[in-house]
Formats: sequence, structure tokens, C-alpha cells
Amino acid sequence: MLIDTHCHIHEADYPLDSNDTIAKAHSVGVDQMICVGTSEESSRRAVAFAAEFSEVYAAIGVHPHETKDGWKEIAQILEDRSLNIEDSGVLNSNSKIVAVGEIGLDYFYNHSPRDIQIEALKWQIEFALTNNLQIIFHVRDAFDDFWPIFDSYKGIRGVVHSFTDNQLNLEAALSRGLYVGVNGISTFTKSDTQKAVFNSIPLNRLLLETDAPFLTPVPLRGKVNEPAFVKNIAQYHAASRQISVDEIASITSANARALFAL
Repeated sequence: MLIDTHCHIHEADYPLDSNDTIAKAHSVGVDQMICVGTSEESSRRAVAFAAEFSEVYAAIGVHPHETKDGWKEIAQILEDRSLNIEDSGVLNSNSKIVAVGEIGLDYFYNHSPRDIQIEALKWQIEFALTNNLQIIFHVRDAFDDFWPIFDSYKGIRGVVHSFTDNQLNLEAALSRGLYVGVNGISTFTKSDTQKAVFNSIPLNRLLLETDAPFLTPVPLRGKVNEPAFVKNIAQYHAASRQISVDEIASITSANARALFAL
């Protein structure tokens, strides 16, 4: 069994058929996947998509790029009683919403002003903690600002998604109990330093993800990415670590179930 812990196949512009995409994932042993919101509208689509497919779960949140357009409306999603929300406002075990994400800071593009990104990050962390939800973090060229914000809260559980940073920030994430998500980038990077960082992620903190439709892994570059391709990522890391695909699939799936309570 494999789990794609981060994909965007719920989006309106995803070019592949939803039923075919999920059937193909099943055919190669990818039995569960998490659709991750990037905006208020995207988050609602993720929840609706998860309600349609039993193997799909949802994360709701606003990506740092989109924070200029607002983020507090994601709280309204939790007020919909059709999502099995308890009167207290805390998610119960039947909900398909398993995380807040993807949220964070992105200083590579600065599509939203940095002060807005920071305000949105703090609000969404507090929202996640209040509702007992894990967090999917997106951090790019911004760890110097991110860690002090993270450290100002207690009880955060989550993952640094699409990690491509250095050993120092990997160790910082691990020391804070975070999981580390790797995707197709890890299969096609030319950097020996990055390859070494990927190989140094402890297996018990590793999560596999596609970020579909983006970042298609080798040897499928040029195709639209999809959850089935998480198997190629597993195969790459199994070979790199000289372990079996079954072992890496078993461990990373157990990690995903532990973090997201799948």
C-alpha cells in the first residue's frame, strides 16, 4: 500500500478524468490520497472531492501565494454540519478533513506581501490548533522567518511539504517533530547535496507525495502528474537507500496514517 499525502487532483483545471485517475492509482497500489487546498475555493473543492471518493481525504488552507485574497473563510467550511462536525466545532473521527494546508511562507515569488503571508500563517496555525488538526506547511526561501513563528506555538503536528532545503533546516524540522514530504523533485534533482539531504531523512519521518499535477517524477517527465506516480517516487528512494519498495511503502504509509489518522 502507498499513500499520496499531497495532490491537487480536485482542482477544476486538473486535466485528467477523476475516476480514471483514482482507478489507475489503485491499480499500482496507491490506495489513499490527500487533496490539499490552496485557496478558500480550492479547499471547498477538496472537501467535496473527498466526499465523492472513499479513498480521498482533504486538507483545507490558503497557500502563501493566495493569502492576499483572504484566508479566514476556511473557518466556514468547519461550520457545515454535513461534514460531521461536533457542536463544539472540533472535528470528529468521521470527518474527511485531516489537516490544515497548505499554509506557510514563500519568499521565492512573493505573490503575496510578506506581512500578509505572516499574518495568514499565524491565523491558520491557531485555527489548526483550535480544531485539533495537523498542518501541511509550504516553506520556500523563508525558514528564517518561519521557525520563530513555529516556535511561538505549542502542540503543532505536521509535515514540511515538498522539502528541498538544506541539512540544517531538515534537522530543524526533525527536532520539532515534523514529518518531511518528498516528491518528484527528489527523483530529478541534479544536486548531489540535495540527494544527500533526501537520503538522510529518517524513514520514520518520511512521507511520499506527488503534488500532482506538478513535479512529475522520472522516468515520466513530460506527463501530467497523478497519484499513481507516487509509486515511482517510492521506487527511486528504495533504490537510493538500498531497501525494498515494500519496506519504504510500508513505513511511509504507516507514517501517513499516524500523522493524518487515515
